[in-house]
Amino acid sequence: MTKTDHRSFYQRTDITGQTYEPMQGLRFSEVATFMRTPLVSELDDVDIGIIGVPYDGGLTCRTGARYGPREVRNESTLMRAINVATGVRPFELARIADLGDVRFNDFFNLDRAVEDIKRFFTVIAGTNVLPLAVGGDHSVTYPILKALAQRFDQPLGLVHIDAHTDTWPPFAGSKFHHGAPFRLAVEEGLIDPHRTVQIGIRGGQNFADGLDYSHEQGMRVISIEEFEDLGWKAVAAQARKVAGTGPVYLSFDVDGLDPAYTPGTGTPEAGGITMREAQRLIRELADLELIGGDVVEVSPPLDPSGVTALNAATVLFEMLCLLAVRVSSDRS
Repeated sequence: MTKTDHRSFYQRTDITGQTYEPMQGLRFSEVATFMRTPLVSELDDVDIGIIGVPYDGGLTCRTGARYGPREVRNESTLMRAINVATGVRPFELARIADLGDVRFNDFFNLDRAVEDIKRFFTVIAGTNVLPLAVGGDHSVTYPILKALAQRFDQPLGLVHIDAHTDTWPPFAGSKFHHGAPFRLAVEEGLIDPHRTVQIGIRGGQNFADGLDYSHEQGMRVISIEEFEDLGWKAVAAQARKVAGTGPVYLSFDVDGLDPAYTPGTGTPEAGGITMREAQRLIRELADLELIGGDVVEVSPPLDPSGVTALNAATVLFEMLCLLAVRVSSDRS
């Protein structure tokens, strides 16, 4: 890892002309941004961009995930400048910025919402910026993949941590919903099902619809029971093996965690992954060619305590560390 002096990138100037660095200041001050990074609209000097996708029009039951990005921003002010477990200092390795939120021109039109998300990430795909998205419900991953896949001449690999396979057929008359992003992605050739691993699976409305589809397409499905039997380290090794070489996207649905850690989510499923297991699992994915990722399904109205958003921010930080190491390695 090559450390670089990025202090000027993170500095700001107030109306009095005083230069300061928000990350070194009071955590409860300033306008909340992801990890207290600069809010930018120009991508020229950015290595990693964190984006809010405040959309939950794809939910099939409990709503509220549209508020996810705002609350994750709030809780992410608690993140540190160093990952104590790994020693990674992401802000010394890469220029990281908050790119704001996807703007919706027709929020209540599902098809147009997909296009709005795709349009935003297509701009990012035309640069070298590595994106980390915060949802929003899991339906937002589909248009993100539509945009990012344009960078590459091959389908993406996928590491998907979730309680559900999200490979369901159309629901209530719509193919676009939070239970279907990876079915749509396979059908459009955006991801390679043989380079896809789904971890923590244990729930679903019509479980066989998604589970059968994932198996039939060649995805590696690791149920929560198998996860417990194998252990997080062996599961991570399998994930690396399945995803293999080539570009890989990492998608983390907070309902993959046990509801004890994320009660504020639309479709909680008891008996899930612990936070410590999730953190150690993510850290073991460092060797993959990660090209971006997302954390989705945080619903703040369902969790007044804020613990769901805090844990989502913590997962986001672990993912950020992986991308920062990759940026540093590529630069050196």
